[in-house]
Amino acid sequence: MKKLFLIATLSVFAISLKAQDKKELTLEDAILKGRSVLAPENRVDLKFIPGTSNYVYVASDYQSLIMGTLKSTKEDTVVKLSDVNAALPDGIKRSHLYGMEWSNSNSFSFLSKGKMFTYDYRTKTANTDLDYGMGNGNTKTHLKSKAVAFTKGNNIGVAISGAEAIMITSNDDPNIVSGQAIARSEFGITEGIFWSPEGNHIAFYQKDESNVNDYPLLDVTTTPGSLKNIKYPMAGQGSEISTVGIYSVASKNLVYVQSPVEEADHYFTNVSWSADEQYLLIAELNRDQNHAWLNQYNAADGGFIKTLWEETHDTWVEPEHAAHFLNNSEFVWISEKDGFMNMYLVNLENGKSSQITKNKWETTSIIGHSGSTIYFTGTGEAPTENHTFKVSKKGGTVTNLTKENGYHSTTFSSDYKYLIDSYSSTSVPRILKIKTSKGKTNKTLLTADNPLEDYTISAPELSTIKSADGQTDLYTRMIKPTDFDPNKKYPVIVYVYGGPHAQMITNSWMASAAMWMYYQAEKGYIIYTVDNRGSAHRGFEFENIIHRNLGDAEMDDQLKGVEYLKSLPYVDADRMAVHGWSYGGFMTTSLMLREPGTFKVGVAGGPVTDWSYYEVMYGERYMDRPEQNEEGYKKAKLENYVSNLEGDLLLIHGTVDDVVVMQHNLSLVKAFVDAGVQMDFFPYPMHKHNVRGKDRIHLMRKVLAYIEGSLD
Repeated sequence: MKKLFLIATLSVFAISLKAQDKKELTLEDAILKGRSVLAPENRVDLKFIPGTSNYVYVASDYQSLIMGTLKSTKEDTVVKLSDVNAALPDGIKRSHLYGMEWSNSNSFSFLSKGKMFTYDYRTKTANTDLDYGMGNGNTKTHLKSKAVAFTKGNNIGVAISGAEAIMITSNDDPNIVSGQAIARSEFGITEGIFWSPEGNHIAFYQKDESNVNDYPLLDVTTTPGSLKNIKYPMAGQGSEISTVGIYSVASKNLVYVQSPVEEADHYFTNVSWSADEQYLLIAELNRDQNHAWLNQYNAADGGFIKTLWEETHDTWVEPEHAAHFLNNSEFVWISEKDGFMNMYLVNLENGKSSQITKNKWETTSIIGHSGSTIYFTGTGEAPTENHTFKVSKKGGTVTNLTKENGYHSTTFSSDYKYLIDSYSSTSVPRILKIKTSKGKTNKTLLTADNPLEDYTISAPELSTIKSADGQTDLYTRMIKPTDFDPNKKYPVIVYVYGGPHAQMITNSWMASAAMWMYYQAEKGYIIYTVDNRGSAHRGFEFENIIHRNLGDAEMDDQLKGVEYLKSLPYVDADRMAVHGWSYGGFMTTSLMLREPGTFKVGVAGGPVTDWSYYEVMYGERYMDRPEQNEEGYKKAKLENYVSNLEGDLLLIHGTVDDVVVMQHNLSLVKAFVDAGVQMDFFPYPMHKHNVRGKDRIHLMRKVLAYIEGSLD
């Protein structure tokens, strides 16, 4: 085994202090404080002010804004919440200053109670820019034109400064939804409204869910209980019919794109505007998700012009990023066609393309550009890290601007001369720096102290093992008790996710592990995780091994992790548990039923138990439709293995889960009952796909007590 990181330094966790000088981490601390008081110090909403190199952030109490400059170590409070509220009309008061959108060096805008306001911090005055009424959904502002697009119910409207708000759509059919995310937020979709660069047009998603079955969720807080139906397209069943609308602000003309793709239920994914606002580019995908087109449309009438990029694959093609325009005629497209997410320069006029980057690692996003220089994020050579790079549109040398080992997040000034670099690693809680676009540090804003200095808590160990193919390195994380004794034998909890689009192990603070894992380690446990083949940020070949056979390669790799654990003299092979949620719940249950005897106990939260019950967009990408892959669906259907159960199994589910509906677990429980096999089931009433808030303490106490009861 190749060791990558073994973090046990005195400077990080101060483990040299006597145990009695340390605080004991409680489960309440881990759950409720892990992302707040026990997280490393930060600068909230830190950003550059447009048109300047000055930066601003929200004070820790959210009641003021603090500004700094590159030339001075001094920082000043420039905005107080009390002053903002004093300038607002009667009846409108803000409780915080988070999320202010700076429109220029002197003022910022925000929405409150259906109105847009602009506040000038120098004069301490506020203007009411527009009134769009109280929407109940999405909003998307365009600061330059002082406008906001918004949704009310299933329709979309727009309000522009100096004019009354108007509705763009007026559909009475509840099945038709405009201005919201479509495709259940797959394909990198996070929003439903897209302003053109100058604010002259609005593009928006529209979906018709008439063909999608209703799925009932029970509300137990009413007397009697009541049903709330959601639209849930299961694999192989009717899917939504989508399109993209284009609205001209000046003419008030609404058109819809005229797609050449013949399948009515094909997918409209990422939307982008050309720099001159004449064209709309949309990445479209057939329902089988193995054929993609990047299509160009005329913004004036929605007419199809041409296909600029076309891509096919035997498994799947997944557009995840919108086109990024450099000028009126050139844009950057991200594709995985060479095996890794790389960037390509495409000419809008003739569709010719050239490859910009040829990295054997993943590009994760395009930040922006300045002239011919493109700034982007990616893993770099270490898949457990994230960095910011720059490269010429002509290709050539890729320069890393964030060379320190760790996981980086960056924000650029509007002229791209400076960037704010926030990063951490397993040995660095958090460091904030301002750098030049050449990567040189200009100013260090923060070097955070270890917030766990006074607690008894161990350090993570990151390593690699070989996958089941004997060739591929898999990253692993191990958490031991601080008083670890290699001559003792310890029980193990294997925490698993294992699915695509997720990475459990990074070179970041706490190594991306939840704090309850460190809490449980101090109770005399080893906590172990493997990022198996099929997980994120390792390239297409690494991920698509799972196609049509979800659970197979993933389990094979998890078992290699178990094999490694059993080789360690300090691991008690007879006391091993497995726990995971969602895809991790599927993996947990699969390991318990398809590899019986490997683990003494398993706890599966919100698990997929039958992929025919899961949603079209995700499920069909990885499994194809049920009628196309009967054997694959049958093999992954967990009720077929209930008689295999050895040991204890606890299934957990939120009763109003709208992601993995509770039918998964209830069907599996029924199969256990039918087979006369004992197991345990615990519902969380009125919780969705996970258990949040204070109830999460109850959840984790339930999970850990069940494991302890089986292993002790």
